[in-house]
Amino acid sequence: MGPLTAGVLQVLALVGALAVLHVPLGSYMARVYSSGRHLRAERWIYRAIGADPDREMRWPAYLRGVLAFSLAGVLLLYLLQRLQGVLPGSLGFDAVKPAQAFNTAASFVANTNWQSYAGEQTMGHVVQTAGLAVQNFVSAAVGMAVAVALVRGFARAGSGELGNFWSDLVRGVVRVLVPLAVVGALVLVASGVIQNFSGIHEVGQFSGGPQQWNGGAVASQEVIKELGTNGGGYFNANSAHPFENPTPFTNLFEIFLILLIPVSLTRTFGVLVGSLRQGYAILTAMAAIWAGFVALMMWTEFAHHEGALRIAGGAMEGKELRFGIGGSSLFAVTTTLTSTGAVDSFHSSYTGLGGGIALLGMMLGEIAPGGVGSGLYGMLIMAVVAVFVAGLMVGRTPEYLGKKIGPREIKAAAVYILITPALVLVFTALSMALPTPPHSMLNPGAHGFTEVLYAFTSAANNNGSAFAGLNANTDWFNTTTGLAMLLGRFLPMVFVLALAGSLASQRPVPVTAGTLRTEKPMFTGLLVGAVLIVVGLTYFPALALGPLAEGLA
Repeated sequence: MGPLTAGVLQVLALVGALAVLHVPLGSYMARVYSSGRHLRAERWIYRAIGADPDREMRWPAYLRGVLAFSLAGVLLLYLLQRLQGVLPGSLGFDAVKPAQAFNTAASFVANTNWQSYAGEQTMGHVVQTAGLAVQNFVSAAVGMAVAVALVRGFARAGSGELGNFWSDLVRGVVRVLVPLAVVGALVLVASGVIQNFSGIHEVGQFSGGPQQWNGGAVASQEVIKELGTNGGGYFNANSAHPFENPTPFTNLFEIFLILLIPVSLTRTFGVLVGSLRQGYAILTAMAAIWAGFVALMMWTEFAHHEGALRIAGGAMEGKELRFGIGGSSLFAVTTTLTSTGAVDSFHSSYTGLGGGIALLGMMLGEIAPGGVGSGLYGMLIMAVVAVFVAGLMVGRTPEYLGKKIGPREIKAAAVYILITPALVLVFTALSMALPTPPHSMLNPGAHGFTEVLYAFTSAANNNGSAFAGLNANTDWFNTTTGLAMLLGRFLPMVFVLALAGSLASQRPVPVTAGTLRTEKPMFTGLLVGAVLIVVGLTYFPALALGPLAEGLA
């Protein structure tokens, strides 16, 4: 079997598994978020935090809950890192330096998991498990809660109420993420991923001295890192490390984990708004973009005319032999089209156009299918924009799911779309203009510029993957990427929840002969076109300076 055939078979197996499981999981999550019953464990949590899970919230109150909880997470994770030197299980590591501790706290709370450090040389067991792994669960649950709040905005009429943030948060963790993580961790352990609390071992003598390896609770963190579209690796090599991702099976299983909840949430959306066809329309748009990116990535990485690449069967530099080009390309596309950021290969070693495809996937806003929760609400924002554009073309007041898209709604959607590109381009421009930041670039010319552009694209879009040719462990990059991660995560949520509140306060309008049928293939095509055109117009000049210039050279 050739490597290209193996890659195609992996894609087919992945699609088949998702097609089978997204229906029961999506329907289950719809029941979770619409249930009026609280589990005993959930009631204990509500009493501990002093929350009333039955009190309905309008969007400002819901937003305050999101921001207060996330701010507390940043402070606690920052303190945990700064106190590491006196904590048990620190493996002898000192406290994390202030700028890096801020960067890491912002990163994991914002569901970005950007890492400017080597995990096995910086973080002990307590910080890894009680700090980083816990944030992997709760940051994913926050994204799911905001997505469900927006869906309720479309589904409810005249109330302006979006549910209860604390209830949505706790249910997402207790009823969805923890059960799936337990099953997934057992699969990973059975497949060779390590799970222990051992210390540092010397495993042999090499030219540079003894090789040291850490143990750790890797499988339990690896599963939620993928399932919650987080991406932060226990080891510096991330999912290329054999302790995290030992075999081709675990590689495909981890890709499946990344996609499972974002794909299933489209079914949840369809159930909650009372129209499964609306959910399938959103899923089809996501799937079309994902499939196109996979095909393009495999083409760029397999098809080369240079002699060395022909002999290797494609661009193998920076890729693990056990995964090959097919598995690596599939992982790279999936991780950059979601807000995951995990990597099983060295993105900086991809071809010029291949690196550009990974970069463009993040620039789309990671909506195909996107991060846990953030992918769904990002695509729904684009659906609002597509409906508005269609209304302009036919001279009719735009409507989506029975709700009118007026000036207030389109302003919220427009600001949402503009926030992330503004963060990416402004921080990239400052880094290239100031005298010190360019010293972190390990490559000159277009490739070096792409390293910086990739870093801020990854941070502001809450992805977390790195081009890996940039020394980001400096005060400048730790501070600016930390700010980009926090602003890129929580500023858009403000406008998502404002839009949800505006929609929930409306009464639905009746469907007429002139209503745009948003469950039809024509609207799906319009939605895909709106996504690509908006991103193309926004980022094309920057892409032309970086990956396009390198790929066409």
